[in-house]
Amino acid sequence: MGIPSEIRDVWIQRKRNSFIIPSPAEDEKNLRAKQFSQEGIRAGVKAAAVAAVVSAVPTLIAVRKIPWAKANLNHTAQALIISGASIAAYFITVDKTVLESARRNSRAQFDKTVFSGEGSPGKENH
Repeated sequence: MGIPSEIRDVWIQRKRNSFIIPSPAEDEKNLRAKQFSQEGIRAGVKAAAVAAVVSAVPTLIAVRKIPWAKANLNHTAQALIISGASIAAYFITVDKTVLESARRNSRAQFDKTVFSGEGSPGKENH
């Protein structure tokens, strides 16, 4: 499955021959977005690994020690408990990290535009 090579080649040629030229600010914005998403993925993987260990230890101990868990939690249930915690930790952490990075960036952009140049608050014009 996927895009046939002929159609892909036409799209690439059309994109190269486009009369629209992206601005440097647009390239910079795309680079920042890529950096933010990579930062979020890195933090999400770390959180998922921690959540896997934190949820696996009590789950596996419970299955061996608690009679109800021993009788009712098969291997699939154990895997679902552990992976559910890991997946939730991953997505929550990625979301929080990307939003925090975007908030930091928008604040920096705002400060750069508002407080740049002469006449900035806190500076005296002489």
